[in-house]
Amino acid sequence: MSHFIQLHLLTSYPPANLNRDDLGRPKTALMGGAKRLRVSSQSLKRTWRTSALFEEAVGQHRGHRTKRVGIEAEKRLIEKGVDDKKAREWATEIAKVFGDVPKNELETSQLVHIGPEEQAAVDALVETLAAENRAPEKEDLTLLRDKPTAVDIALFGRMLAAEPKFNVEAACQVAHAITVHAAEVEDDYFTAVDDLNAGDEHRGAAHVGEAGFGAGLFYSYICIDRQQLIENLQGNEELADRAIAALVEASVKTSPKGKQNSFGSRAHASYVLAEKGDQQPRSLSTAFLRPVMGQDQSLDAINRLERQAKAFDEAYDVGADRRFIVTAEPDYSAPQLTGNVATGSFSALVDFLGDDR
Repeated sequence: MSHFIQLHLLTSYPPANLNRDDLGRPKTALMGGAKRLRVSSQSLKRTWRTSALFEEAVGQHRGHRTKRVGIEAEKRLIEKGVDDKKAREWATEIAKVFGDVPKNELETSQLVHIGPEEQAAVDALVETLAAENRAPEKEDLTLLRDKPTAVDIALFGRMLAAEPKFNVEAACQVAHAITVHAAEVEDDYFTAVDDLNAGDEHRGAAHVGEAGFGAGLFYSYICIDRQQLIENLQGNEELADRAIAALVEASVKTSPKGKQNSFGSRAHASYVLAEKGDQQPRSLSTAFLRPVMGQDQSLDAINRLERQAKAFDEAYDVGADRRFIVTAEPDYSAPQLTGNVATGSFSALVDFLGDDR
């Protein structure tokens, strides 16, 4: 069984604002002396774990991040006939299990990632308190679970400052995606017209605004510790493999939702290099320290990636036991990599990832 699975993706986006900074403009990073467009790992992970593809693949084995455990508990208690004062007191006790709750508030101070078993335990406790018309006792409040079977928690981990024994070590590391070339944020000057303005008196726009955007070919890197993932899922290898397949499909086929209605910037990865083995993982981002130039960026970026992987192989021995390439680049010919390398469709990639050899 391979210890690590690594994915290297190249995805091209047209003009877009996938992931905004504090000014509402696309995020950037300086790398190799050149400004690049950037999509944060937080944005990517949320995109994947909330996608329809991910939900369909893992079903009920999915958690949710929220501050509203207490608010929802109070609402259900009131619906079941508990008076407002008691409902608030009891819901506050429930919320405190998951984190610090400020005075006179019901929301936890921080978002907490809750697994399905934990939410079920909260729901069952609410039912009990309402039926017995009593406050929760200490033994009622054992609501947290060690390693809940939520694959998004198992993949991306969670931290509970108040209850560190229920922390989960992430089995998946996700790099910030960056453009392989230099890029600039541009400004879209736009106007909106009042449909009911006949233009007899006021001929100008009803609204004028600006929005930042950028376009580019992004390199993304994902590393999955399969053994850690299985451990996080209490030894359930079948669920771990479903989680990996769901994550890979979501990362290849879904796009961050930022300004999608304005830019329609949905894209699939045009190139995927998957690697399996027990070797120490490494990103191939160094292939793009010197920005890709010219008119054939996709092929040039693929060549850079494969040459860099080969260079690492020659310097440090082979970096993976097996590799698989999926490409939608029509002019791609054959991989430059040596060793156990296969090419094929995305469905064949899924089979490759599920193969324990």
